[in-house]
Amino acid sequence: MITLKGHLESITYYNEENHYTIAKLRMRNTKTPVTVVGYMAEAMPGETLKIQGSWETHSKYGRQFKIDSFEITLPSTVDGIKKYLKSGIIKGIGPKTADRMVTRFKEKTLEIIEDDPKRLLEIEGIGKATATRISKAWKGHHAVKNLMQFLQEYGLNASYSAKIFQEYGRNAVNIISSDPFRLANDIPGAGFYIADTIALKSGTPKNEPQRVKACLIHLTQQSSNDGHIFIYEQELLKRCTNLFQVDPNTAKDALNALAGSGQIVIETLTSDQGARVVYPKILHEAETGVANRLKALLSVPVTSPGIDPEHITAEVLKKLAIKLSSEQLKVLDKILSHRVAIITGGPGTGKTTLIRSVNAVFEAFGKDILLAAPTGRAARRLSEVTLRKAATIHKLLGYNLTTEAFEKNQDNPLDADAVIIDEASMVDTSLMFHLLKAVPMTSVLIIVGDAFQLPSVGPGNVLSDMIESGVIPVFYLKKIYRQAQESPIVVNAHMVRRGEFPMLERPDKHKGLSEFYFIEQSNPHQVVETIVELCTNRIPKRFNLDPVKEIQVLTPMHKGEVGVINLNQVLQKVLNTSPVLMESMGNTFKQGDKVMHLKNNYQKEVFNGDIGTIRSIDKAESQLSVDYYGRTVKYNFDELNEISPAYAISVHKSQGSEYPAVIVPIMTQHFVLLQRNLLYTAMTRGKELVILIGTRKALNIALKNDKPRQRLSSLADRLKAR
Repeated sequence: MITLKGHLESITYYNEENHYTIAKLRMRNTKTPVTVVGYMAEAMPGETLKIQGSWETHSKYGRQFKIDSFEITLPSTVDGIKKYLKSGIIKGIGPKTADRMVTRFKEKTLEIIEDDPKRLLEIEGIGKATATRISKAWKGHHAVKNLMQFLQEYGLNASYSAKIFQEYGRNAVNIISSDPFRLANDIPGAGFYIADTIALKSGTPKNEPQRVKACLIHLTQQSSNDGHIFIYEQELLKRCTNLFQVDPNTAKDALNALAGSGQIVIETLTSDQGARVVYPKILHEAETGVANRLKALLSVPVTSPGIDPEHITAEVLKKLAIKLSSEQLKVLDKILSHRVAIITGGPGTGKTTLIRSVNAVFEAFGKDILLAAPTGRAARRLSEVTLRKAATIHKLLGYNLTTEAFEKNQDNPLDADAVIIDEASMVDTSLMFHLLKAVPMTSVLIIVGDAFQLPSVGPGNVLSDMIESGVIPVFYLKKIYRQAQESPIVVNAHMVRRGEFPMLERPDKHKGLSEFYFIEQSNPHQVVETIVELCTNRIPKRFNLDPVKEIQVLTPMHKGEVGVINLNQVLQKVLNTSPVLMESMGNTFKQGDKVMHLKNNYQKEVFNGDIGTIRSIDKAESQLSVDYYGRTVKYNFDELNEISPAYAISVHKSQGSEYPAVIVPIMTQHFVLLQRNLLYTAMTRGKELVILIGTRKALNIALKNDKPRQRLSSLADRLKAR
């Protein structure tokens, strides 16, 4: 380990979210400053630092020093302290105030600011408010640095400090020193590993009960993150023993203690040869709640509307100018006599037409209808096709950001005669539970979705489980209508759905431009070059589509040459030649960039997966403005972790959306994520053009891999049980 000492001359780049810094360090007896890079919390020019790390050579920027740890060396002489305070490092202390403080306290000035700030009142011009402000500024300036140094002492990545400081504030070091496993609960995922590292290096035994409980909770959270509602008890205990070197009997005792305290629930599945399974308490409550609420709804009789098929046909024809097929009419007639019903089918089978028709018939009866979908873009699309107001499920239920609770529930239900939920495959177990609690027992609930698409991001496989249970009326739309029959996108999507190899060659009878292409290419670098050529030249010229607004690249992975991160960097360079105006979390932003919002923000009314265009970046105001569907949303620079470039996005993020053209790289490098339902979901996002780029081998792998649809849940069994 090499140590450098010097003063910080300037900061080239600083990321406020994770404190990643690129700076110039001026060392004694050197002509030019050294470039240092790494995590360094709120370092200020003028500070004297001792940095430990190693030299490395960057392909673009040359020789630089990579920071492993750093330490601030505070000045000890009167002149040094005066210079330090005059630099503006501590807000509230100007040059004149600094002179007076050092004249009064001399070498003890910094010690008094740190330990006895009340004495600052002895200085002319400093009152209580100013003294308090100086004290807070000093502590705030040093608290993150102390936390970062604390983590580095335990060999932990300093980038974690920002998230921990955000959670605990200035007392972070004291909190995690006294109870490191608080991190496991308060910062899911990384928090456990930080806590475990600190605990073990502090001498905590591997079989200490608190540690073992934290290990078990962490493993159940991991299982939930993978989409499962429960984990098999034996598998959980085995992982705990193997991954964390815990004694099997100790693990078993800790698991029983967690069950006794109500943090987890252990059940025996009679449908699975009496296997014992472990649920996180919140997911057990949600799954049992979904089952019980659906059973309750199904038990309420529905009064038949007494309308004949001819009347239904007439109403739909009058309101929509649509003549229903015999299949659609049969489904529509039967739906009206059920309290809960599911409509499912692939692309081109008329789900949208049926939703519009249900609306028309209910309106003819004077019924109040509510329409909703899981995401903002899916709700917008539902509104566009029905010409009626549609909301996200969260907005429908009145989600309160402050309380993190829903205003609508069993005590304050929705005011509706019918509730229609579209894109239901995206609804996870917890959200479905909250929705069902708010649906009144007098209402009709119609759930629409394609069960073969990717399951929800959150735990569960609700739509598939509801269908599998056999207790809810399900209406399968199988007929592909004439216009869709002629679409190679629709035909190939249905082939993929059945596990059949798609038609990669066009039939001779089709002339002109096709809607579906497969470009065989095995080299990742050439795949990227082909995607660039398609976006910048071939598709815009031949199909007259806007390369930014109408072409969407969908890829299974985030990392790698054909992953989201690299493709965005490459496409941004060629599709937007404006200068870079802002950097955040490894992303660069330019005016005119295509960006995606990454998580629901109910205050801004912008939702996970919404795509917009950067209209302005104002460095003076530290604000960035994005146009979403004609509405401008402003982000402060410290909120830029909520957006990312969207020239390329993951297939999961595309759910509920449609694009004029999609390009999908499908490579053997994506092996872990090559799934049939992922390929199917990607293909069905394209309305006018779908282009697959990759290898036939990768296509075959995806078609044969149907296992990811099997998530661990017991909803179907709960619905079947009496």
